[in-house]
Amino acid sequence: MRAVWYEEKGLPADVLTFGEMPDPEPDAGEVRVRVVMSGINPTDSKRRSNGRELTLFPRIVPHQDGAGIIDKVGPGVDESRIGQRVWIFGAQARRPFGTAADYTCLPSDYAIDLPAAARMEDGACLGVPAVTAHRCLFADGPIGGKTVLITGATGRVGRYAVQLAKWAGARVIATGSSPAKRDLAVALGADHAVASGETMLAAVKEVAPDGIDHVVDVAFGNNIDAVTELLRKGGVVATFASDAMPRPEIPFHLLMYKNANIRMVAIFDMREEFKQQAFADINRCLAEGRLSAHIDRRYPLEQTIQAHEALEAGEVQGSLLIDVAKA
Repeated sequence: MRAVWYEEKGLPADVLTFGEMPDPEPDAGEVRVRVVMSGINPTDSKRRSNGRELTLFPRIVPHQDGAGIIDKVGPGVDESRIGQRVWIFGAQARRPFGTAADYTCLPSDYAIDLPAAARMEDGACLGVPAVTAHRCLFADGPIGGKTVLITGATGRVGRYAVQLAKWAGARVIATGSSPAKRDLAVALGADHAVASGETMLAAVKEVAPDGIDHVVDVAFGNNIDAVTELLRKGGVVATFASDAMPRPEIPFHLLMYKNANIRMVAIFDMREEFKQQAFADINRCLAEGRLSAHIDRRYPLEQTIQAHEALEAGEVQGSLLIDVAKA
């Protein structure tokens, strides 16, 4: 099969190779998916650049997300799954072979049936960002009727968080760094969209003077002071990133007196029941036409290097797909 792989850490052009390798075979409990589209996320870039799993595997085919068609099943998997359209979660999590190839093998539960009304493009974008958004929103119970603040609301995770929160019946306040992003957040369903950065605190107070119940935060270190002031007693701050401040300081006593819950989200290590609930809810929302992706760029498999470079240069505003095969 055609595939892209790396055997050492480094920059895309230095370590990524496009070539041929043997077709994989599914083990017990696994399915093999003929990949139609592969999705790229920042986590894929970070794994390659820091070589995090190269001590476990000598060769890694990158990318966690994707969509395709099951063409083979391993022992213990019902053969009725052959031919099903699926979206893929965590193909390369603790495994050497992701979706940047003609075929990938993964546990059957991580190849999720794609609703009939959904496109392959929709499925290929879901995995990492949609499951992260779901966990940030629902890890601490129902959010129906609550006021939810979503920072970076038009990013990969934020976009899904806005849509899932509205689907669940929350009042959503979104932040965006430009008028165009704020308009997009409203188009996605946000009840209010305000500027991010230094004016966020005052802007949120204006539209939610009684405070916020729940926060989905993309920049924990930058936002924690403002978010803490906005938070109601017993509120939740769910965060999945703090890139600009990897060792943030927190207003401990104010958070304590508010009985706040800080929820750190890392989806690959969460319990299986939580993953399955995320898959089910995401599929319901998708089947109801309430979940949409924004695809910024697409590349053929042989241009995966260029795709990684575009991602790392900050050029991509939305999902980035690799077209592997025709559906």
